[in-house]
Amino acid sequence: MQKRKLGNSNLEVSALGLGCMRMSFGDRPTDKNEMIAFLHTAVERGVTFFDTAEVYGPFTNEALVGEALEPFRGKVVIATKFGFKHDPEKGPHPSVGLDSRPEQIRRVAEASLRRLRVEAIDLFYQHRPDPNVPIEDVAGAVKDLIQAGKVKHFGLSESGADLIRRAHAVQPVTALQSEYSLWWRNIEAEILPTCEELGIGLVPYSPLGRGYLTGKIDENTTYDSSDIRSRNPRFTPEAIRANRVVVDLLERIAAQKRATPAQIALAWLLAQKPWIVPIPGSRKLERLDENLGSANVVLKPDDLGEIENAMSQISVVGGRY
Repeated sequence: MQKRKLGNSNLEVSALGLGCMRMSFGDRPTDKNEMIAFLHTAVERGVTFFDTAEVYGPFTNEALVGEALEPFRGKVVIATKFGFKHDPEKGPHPSVGLDSRPEQIRRVAEASLRRLRVEAIDLFYQHRPDPNVPIEDVAGAVKDLIQAGKVKHFGLSESGADLIRRAHAVQPVTALQSEYSLWWRNIEAEILPTCEELGIGLVPYSPLGRGYLTGKIDENTTYDSSDIRSRNPRFTPEAIRANRVVVDLLERIAAQKRATPAQIALAWLLAQKPWIVPIPGSRKLERLDENLGSANVVLKPDDLGEIENAMSQISVVGGRY
């Protein structure tokens, strides 16, 4: 597996990471021992970058990742996140609201360290910007944790260019996590140039468009009510039909490269910048192997030009949320 560095930092990770959220969050419960074995296989395949958060579960995903990766401590990089308010009964949840107060960040860090079974959190993201807490206070709190040896790197998620700059001035930001894929490119105008200027790595989540870019979804696909796609404007039967042109494009390129649409979508992301590290989520070995295979797909300038030209004539239907 190829390695990449996230921006100007010395944080080196596998060119593709693994999003762990759905191993214990959302639709279809999974078997814990099965997921631990799956995570072990991912490490054997060369994956060294794993993404979790306290809100996934809540708490259960961090505990799963911590238990599974404990034997590989020091050889893998685990990213987790803070930033959601804690409900007295169900813990952190997006529906409860945001909370990035410094005292809350410190509490979350201590609890995450225990669940992840590590002495320092490799990469600690603010999960979402909190309009009630100045970003300087957030960055300052993480800076204190870094100086205390409890966190190694500071990250942001879904932040705008101005917030990134303000945070970076207090504590250098190692990585920005944001949705980015062939069919969601809004960060290209301001945010990608800001990351490049400041030397910040980009970690795209939903790099396969929540599965749509794999080509395996059609208008007859149904979703459990716990699956975000059951409420997503891009996954109505009408939008799925209208957006089929994107998959047709990926299938055309894939046929030329002896690859799959998913591999082309991931290879396209890897080709954008050398400091981009996508984190496709997976729970099945065949999907993991397919995704990792994208690192060996070479898209030449002509291929990228063909994709760019085709996408410029396609209007993707439906908002991302």
